[in-house]
Amino acid sequence: MLKNRNASCCLLILLFVVLSSCGVSKSLHDIPNVSAYDSTVAKRNIINDSTFISGNNTLSKNAQGQWELYVEGNPYQIGLVTGVLTEDLFKKQEHAFLSKVNELVPSKTKQWFLRKLLAWYNRKMYLNIPQEYKTEIYGLSKYAADDYNHIAENYLRILYLHSAHDIGHALQDLALVGCSSFAAWGNKTEDGNLIIGRNFDFYAGDDFARDKIIAFVKPKEGYKFMSVTWGGMIGVVSGMNEHGLTVTINAGKSKIPLVAKTPISIVTREILQYAKTIDEAIEIAKKRKVFVSESIFVGSAIDNKAITIEVSPKNFGVYVSPNENQLICSNHFQSEAYANDKNNIKHKAESHSQYRYKRMEELLNDTPKLTVDRAVSILRNKKGLEEKEIGYGNEKALNQLLAHHGIVFKPSERLVWISSNPYQLGEFVAFNLNDVFNDSDKLHLSKPELNIEKDNFQYTQAYKNYEDFRVLSRKLEKAIGNETTVIPSLLKDVIKTNPDYWQAYFLVGKYYYQKGYYKAALNAFEKAKTKEITTVPDEEALDDYIKKINRKLN
Repeated sequence: MLKNRNASCCLLILLFVVLSSCGVSKSLHDIPNVSAYDSTVAKRNIINDSTFISGNNTLSKNAQGQWELYVEGNPYQIGLVTGVLTEDLFKKQEHAFLSKVNELVPSKTKQWFLRKLLAWYNRKMYLNIPQEYKTEIYGLSKYAADDYNHIAENYLRILYLHSAHDIGHALQDLALVGCSSFAAWGNKTEDGNLIIGRNFDFYAGDDFARDKIIAFVKPKEGYKFMSVTWGGMIGVVSGMNEHGLTVTINAGKSKIPLVAKTPISIVTREILQYAKTIDEAIEIAKKRKVFVSESIFVGSAIDNKAITIEVSPKNFGVYVSPNENQLICSNHFQSEAYANDKNNIKHKAESHSQYRYKRMEELLNDTPKLTVDRAVSILRNKKGLEEKEIGYGNEKALNQLLAHHGIVFKPSERLVWISSNPYQLGEFVAFNLNDVFNDSDKLHLSKPELNIEKDNFQYTQAYKNYEDFRVLSRKLEKAIGNETTVIPSLLKDVIKTNPDYWQAYFLVGKYYYQKGYYKAALNAFEKAKTKEITTVPDEEALDDYIKKINRKLN
């Protein structure tokens, strides 16, 4: 016992030494020097509970519930004024994202350890983020909540949160699903001009997806741009600049990174702010060190085409579709640089990425000439290959009914359409970048006459059933995790509310198996086998349960 205790003490001392190393210390004390910047920011003027003004900068909520943000200035001013205008949204979003930490790590000792671990993990991030973006984050962090200092001080915490997307996708096996993107141009569109559609399937809870911000930024240096974002985020996951260059990101298969470097959303922010052609975008991406694998889907009005830049910690590739007028991207790499990449090959074979790729291909082939309306229809599609019913929420569907947003770009006209809640079912709200940046009215940025109407699916019984399924399935998952008992009707309702979804039967089977009702469990698992199962690991888990039950019954 004494030996074990001494070993534990030695381990703790070693960990403390590692976590307090010189590299960590430097990163903790790297605070941007903002003395050279004009920090003048007008006080926030509250017009009503959904309209705020600070000098030339504005924040207002449109009729579809999206927040429209316009900001301008030097990096420090943009950070400060974004914080001034979005302070309430910022704190709400941070709470939605981080409140789980207090639940999962209630111990003060463990919180201290978590803080040290985060500092060690992010020790090189400050070396890999351009100074202007650190300055902007520093300005923004002045308006962060003070409730999470046990995780990190405000500036460092907001800096760290910019890698949340990367870490989430690196740990894709944890919960996060994949994004789907496509583009067409030339003889594949009605007028020959480029059209891009994408779903951003980053899910961090319902509260996180509720308050989308459509940000329009006019920086002192570089190009004016828009992006779909949330409180506290300066990086870009979907956006377009004044020259009609667009960026979106699709996760690739990554190993769990051991050290954070440049977050992908910062790379895409730099591309959007400083590139106007595909070649310029490639050059910017080449010079940044990333720590996860990602496809950067780049469209260009000047080039009138789209390509993907495929980045990872040790490799770099560019994919140009052999079909010169169409490009499809899910969550696997396609360039020659990754032809022999074992992680990528395995991911294609075992995940739902290839299935969604084929589904996009199928739908685009059914559309001789892509239009914006048709692009929205593809993003909203909930069925599997050959129109198969695969259950609502299935990750093999393009519309998995959990997306943070769907978006369609028409770069030649600087037009963008962004989905409103719920998921991609609400109106796709139109914006014209030329009008936003040229008009003096910064409180009414959208173009309602160009909006694409909402999807009537949200008013059907099937949709109501799906929403019920989400609640019921979580209750059942919690009961399985806690080994508690549920009423029998809940098991029936889980299946009844989503009868084509394999996971409904799988959860019921797991519950029965845990309770020792092996015949009932076997029936549920065998029924799940008749449905469209999401991934090879899911299918293997199902087969493993069936084998165990057969051994027990025989």
